[in-house]
Amino acid sequence: MVSEGSVRVDSWLWAVRVYKTRSAATAACRAGHVRLNGERVKAAQNVRVGDEVRARISGFDRILTVRALAVKRGSAAVAATCVTDLTPPPPPRESVAFVPVRDRGTGRPTKRDRREIERLRGVRDDY
Repeated sequence: MVSEGSVRVDSWLWAVRVYKTRSAATAACRAGHVRLNGERVKAAQNVRVGDEVRARISGFDRILTVRALAVKRGSAAVAATCVTDLTPPPPPRESVAFVPVRDRGTGRPTKRDRREIERLRGVRDDY
């Protein structure tokens, strides 16, 4: 499970349980969501012990340091020994912007709806 030398970045991300499937890790590399030591990487790029990997998952970056190389996906305990997670804690829910949700099928917002949405976003204060 743990190997010497170097391992493909998509395989390593899958083995340490950052992505559920290897194809999802490969797609993330293609989309530019994975960085190795600050550089965007292709899926076949090799990862070595001591490298810093940043993976964007659902809008947030996970900052990982490679401690050991894993080729195959093992248990969560083994995956935890292969990586050091340096990701800062997520912001509290209150600081995340509120996005108004409209019911499906209600059509375009009216002028009144638009003004209420702008007031919620803090764009308008003329009421």
